Parts: sequence; C-alpha cells; structure tokens
Amino acid sequence: MSFFQPSLEDFTLAKAMNDVEHISRPSLSYWQDAWVRLKQNTRAIASLWIIVLLTLFTILGPVAWQVDPDLQDLNQVSQSPSLPKTAMLVDKYTPWSGVQLKSYLPPKNYPDHIDAPNGLKVAGGATTQRVRLTWNEAPGAEGYNIYRNNRLPTSFSDLGLPLGSTHGDEISYEDRLSLEDREYYYSIVPTDGLDEYESYSTLKVIPQLVLTIDEAIERNLIGEKSHANVGELINIEFHPFGTDYLGRDMLARLMEGARVSLFIGILAPLLYVLIGIVYGGFAGYFGGYFDVILMRFAEFVVALPFLLFMILFKIAFGIGPGESGILPMLIALVLLGWPATARLVRGQVLQIREQGYIEAARLLGARDNYIILRHILPNTMGVILVTLTFAIPAAIFTEAFLSFIGMGVAPPTPSWGSMCNEGVKTMLSHPHELIFPAALISITVLAFNLLGDGLTEALDSRMRSRE
Repeated sequence: MSFFQPSLEDFTLAKAMNDVEHISRPSLSYWQDAWVRLKQNTRAIASLWIIVLLTLFTILGPVAWQVDPDLQDLNQVSQSPSLPKTAMLVDKYTPWSGVQLKSYLPPKNYPDHIDAPNGLKVAGGATTQRVRLTWNEAPGAEGYNIYRNNRLPTSFSDLGLPLGSTHGDEISYEDRLSLEDREYYYSIVPTDGLDEYESYSTLKVIPQLVLTIDEAIERNLIGEKSHANVGELINIEFHPFGTDYLGRDMLARLMEGARVSLFIGILAPLLYVLIGIVYGGFAGYFGGYFDVILMRFAEFVVALPFLLFMILFKIAFGIGPGESGILPMLIALVLLGWPATARLVRGQVLQIREQGYIEAARLLGARDNYIILRHILPNTMGVILVTLTFAIPAAIFTEAFLSFIGMGVAPPTPSWGSMCNEGVKTMLSHPHELIFPAALISITVLAFNLLGDGLTEALDSRMRSRE
C-alpha cells in the first residue's frame, strides 16, 4: 500500500480567483426587464408602431395635407379614390335634341319576341359632362328602356340602374347622371310601351374627364385671365381617399376625425383610470368598513346603464337632435367607467399592503398618504398601464358606436363614428365612404388590444428574464 507523500510545491499559495461568480449581464430594473420582454413580442411591437403612425397621422397629417375638411365641392360628390390626373377643357353644356325617326308607325300587333336593337354607339364622344347614345330601330318596338351598370351584365335581371325610357320613334338617349371617368355598360331594352322584351344590346363606355372653363376657374385650377382653350389638358386636384356625399375630401376628414376620436378615446380613460386609482388605492389600503362602503358604492355605479345616462346628460346640457354631444359623452364615460379600475387597484393594494417593506415603513413612522403614494401605487403601475391600454380602444369604440347611432359627435364635426354613419347611406354605390373610417377604427382598436396583451406578458413579474 502506498501513501501520499506531500512535497514543497503542494504548499504554495493559490492564486486569487476574482471571476468565480461571473455576472453574465448587468442587473436590470423592473421596467428595463419588461422592455426587453416586450421587444421580443413581434405583435406588440408592430402594434406600437401602428399607434405611433396613427399619432403622426393625427398630429402631422393636417400639416402635410392642407385641405379644408369642411370644404364642399358639389362638382366632386362621392368621387372614388384617385391619383393625380388631368382633365380636358370643354365648352358649356348645350342641349341635345337627339335622333328621331322621320317615319314611324306604332305597331298594331305586339310580337312575342323582338330582337335587341343593333348599332348601339356613342355620338360625339363620351365625357363626364354627358354620354349620348344612339341605336338603330328595333322593328315592332314601341319604346326603349335604358340601363347603366358598373360591370358587364350577365343576365337580363343584371342590367343595373334604370336611367330612363324613350318612345319608339326616339332612338337616342343622353346620360348626365353623376358620370365619372370609369367603365360603364349601357344596355338598351325594347318594350311594347309597357312591358320589356328579354333582349338587350350592351355597350361599354369610358367617359373622358372634362371640365368647363368656368368650372376650372371656380376651382382655382386656372386663372381668370389665363388664355385657356377648349381641348387643352389641365392638372386637377386629386383625392387619395376620395370624397364624401358633399364633395369633402375624405383624407382631410379622416385626419380631423382622428383628432376627435383619439381625444375622446385617450382623455376619458386617463380621467376615469386616475379616479379608479385613487378610489381603489384608499379602499384597499384602509380596508374594513371603509373598504366595504366604498366598494358597495362602486358596484352601484357598475349597475347604472350607460346609454340611459348618456341620454340624460344630453338633455341636461340642452343638446338637441343633430347636435354634437362630446361633453356629455366625456362626462358619462368618466363617471361610469372608473369602478373597473378601482376594483383592480384595490385587489393589488390588498396584496401589497401585507408586504414586509410596508410594515418597515410604518415602523419608521411613515404616514399613510406617504406609504400609498410612495410605496403602494408605484408597485401597481404595471397593472394600471395594462388597464389603460385596454381602456383606450374601449373608449374609441364607444365613441364610434354613439356617433354611429347619432348620440355622439354629429355632422359637420367629423369623427370616425359619424363618418361611418354617413358612409352607410352610400355603402352600396360608394363603399369607400364607409370602408376607410371603419378600417381606421378596427386597426386602432386591434393595435391597442394587441399592445395591451404584450404589456400584460411583459409586466408579469413571474416571467422576469434570467440568464
């Protein structure tokens, strides 16, 4: 058996190890760690960027797009979204006598079938000022009905908008109804004077955009003393999001409406969340009968019907039908919206007030208001921030709903909700008047909700990052 024999080298001093407990990264505070986790949430960061872009759209948009949102142009009613384009100058409109048959005899007997009139064509060129149609006589027809569609008809029941009718000796028709520089399909249907035959001729027409010289001067497109000639092309103003039923620029009104909607959607939650913080903080900290009384009153407020109080506030402020009710809406939201935040804050305070550092502060002689403001409320800020993030889209949606049913912001003051209310009236013929404000409401509400979900995960202390 061999034994260990120490040598002099075994008794030399060991070198000091300064990096035994190596720190892989600097220590992060609660908010720094939450920001690290939030940046890892792709949906939350995308939503945050959307909110930033909406803020820039609201604040800086009117500076870049200097168009009066209340300016009405009845020459551009319900125009579709467009890019910069040119228009041709033309003379003032002159009446058209049309084309009539010199020798026409009404049919004595009405056949079961009549062929569709042939030779359908445009007379004198199609413009947005007028489209003049002519066709050949359909033997046996005592009249003709004229239809216009935005797409190619697929059947006799799909001819589109009925424009008018002519007698059997009239083989022409002039259309001047809200023409735009887009595709139209005109159909001519022969009749027996009362009923239609199931035969028709269809012609595709694309009118050229034109303006009279007087219209161009009125819209400040040319100067009064300019030497403009008929047939000359001029640049006209364009509307990226189109115009509404009064010819007002949709983009300018969306920017102005964003200010109203976001003002209500942010100010009201800030106020009632602040009330809920103070109310719930004191109820949870003092507890006992004080807590019971305060929370029973909060439950009473929760039971109050919001829409009924909105109506009562409008009556109390003397706001009649068709008038904007922004102030009653704000008051109703603030007075009836705080209990949810108060309940949430109370629950957090009941948990925090039993912590050791709160007892230590009391032993050191700290007063109650100091403990609440210095120790308790700051530790509930994560929950409060998440609550505020979810309260903002709820308030925006409430404003949109009230304005949509005529209880909130009323025309001519634009808001996204009131614009949806106006857009519903022309939804089938001009859908862009409804799609754009509705899309902005949906995007804004979705962005705030996704950001709120991300903040809920990022501010969860149980998920603090560790390396």
